[in-house]
Amino acid sequence: MANTDKPNAQLNKNSKYNPAWLKESFGSKELISRYRSGKTHAVSLLHQLAQTLQFHLDIKETVTTDNVSGLFFAFCVVVDGVQYRTGMGTTKKEARLKAAELALQDLLPTLEKEKADPPKLSALPPFLPALEESSQSGSQAYALVHERKSPANLQIPKAVKDQLTELMNSQPQFSACTASVAAFVIQTSSGCEVVAMGTGNYSASESASTNGRIVHDSHAVVTARRSLMRFLYQHLLMFFSKTTHLIEKSIFQPNDKDNGLLSLKTGTTLHLYVNQVPMGAVQMPSKMSLNPCSVSTWQMNNEMGLHVSREGKMYSVFSKHPSTKIVSVSPMDKITQWQVLGYQGALLSHFIEPVYVQSILVGDSGGGDIRGMDMKVNRRTEGITALLPMLYCMMRPHVSTVPSVACSSADNGLVTYCFNWSEGDHSIEVVDGLIGRTTAESPFKSGSALASRLCKAAMLHRFKVVAKEAKREDLLATSSYGEAKSTAKLYQQAKNLLRTYMMQQGFGSWPDKPMVSDNFNM
Repeated sequence: MANTDKPNAQLNKNSKYNPAWLKESFGSKELISRYRSGKTHAVSLLHQLAQTLQFHLDIKETVTTDNVSGLFFAFCVVVDGVQYRTGMGTTKKEARLKAAELALQDLLPTLEKEKADPPKLSALPPFLPALEESSQSGSQAYALVHERKSPANLQIPKAVKDQLTELMNSQPQFSACTASVAAFVIQTSSGCEVVAMGTGNYSASESASTNGRIVHDSHAVVTARRSLMRFLYQHLLMFFSKTTHLIEKSIFQPNDKDNGLLSLKTGTTLHLYVNQVPMGAVQMPSKMSLNPCSVSTWQMNNEMGLHVSREGKMYSVFSKHPSTKIVSVSPMDKITQWQVLGYQGALLSHFIEPVYVQSILVGDSGGGDIRGMDMKVNRRTEGITALLPMLYCMMRPHVSTVPSVACSSADNGLVTYCFNWSEGDHSIEVVDGLIGRTTAESPFKSGSALASRLCKAAMLHRFKVVAKEAKREDLLATSSYGEAKSTAKLYQQAKNLLRTYMMQQGFGSWPDKPMVSDNFNM
């Protein structure tokens, strides 16, 4: 369900409804055109508009109207607290569809009247506009806007700290690895649960990998995200197990879009905690009084571009960097990509809809850095949703500061080490980020070759196991990791559009790893 920053409006279902978000869409007209031409149905369109326009959508079951006799189901659409007409049907799916159609009958005329055509790629400005100087310092102004006092902002860091403490109490010799921590948290009506965690600040220095056994990027948020993918695979196995209690425990449910994909259960949201601003974020000046010709504006635009990391150092794609070596796209740029493509990646896209985080909580008091991070996540891809294939969008997360949960900043000789963990693991796995393999001292080791459980080969193995349980013979027939990724057509289309978009906006070309091959099998 999409986040929103709009003020609450005291409206009832009989009000003339013309909210401000109707004037904020870049892509609504194209989405509506697809609906008008029969390329998508009403429920899909409502979800796409909710993601594009950032309004709160609920399609909830209600009571039948007009004393209808017989077995009928009834649903109604609620948009930002405004309830629309009730739809009825002999099945829940039919009733939801009818309710969506009735709501769109009221919403679309206003939306089509208010909004002009979305801008073309070439018409968008190449860089951010200059910002006016605030009467307060940049960090003060940012804190007033972005510091959020919601219960989740207190619950999530506490849950992360409790989980981190538990892991380190059992393995205190690796507490020096926790200077940089990232974690994914699932939030439901019953509370918050940490489901994946990672630490680290390095990328591998090996020059080539052809068998998928090297982890090239071990920055905390990347390690945590790959741990999240392991968690998602586990819950897919639970869903496809055909065992009632496991299906009930799974976070997945069939969606209502007739595309064969699963979605997160209603009321389940994903959040990202990082105890430091990820590398590659914009370093914002404390006072933003920039004009288009100033040195500060040039520097700002350069920092808004893509960056790569190499052995703990960060380089702009516009500057000279060790191109003969393996480099990784900066963690901050990867977050930008995931907020458009989803955190599930290409392989999982064969089974589930894109999975987005609703908020990013940063345990760091550097207001300027946080403001720059928010700009990189939320400003560089504005307007792209209308260009993306169905299901994909630019998801705007809330970015805010919370207390840090870091346990240590000392290295004790373990500065290149990192660890990973996801729900269900009995122990952490420790990886040397510079080598990209599990260390000999790691509590968990998958084999004598010391390949990490986060490496591509391990992910391909999980993919094949899930494909077998889901009876997807087409996926089992793929001959390599690269082929399995390439056959996720909508994901690849969205990825190519994103990279073209960012290049045309002046942020640089997405770096490739020509020496890293995906042409391997298990």
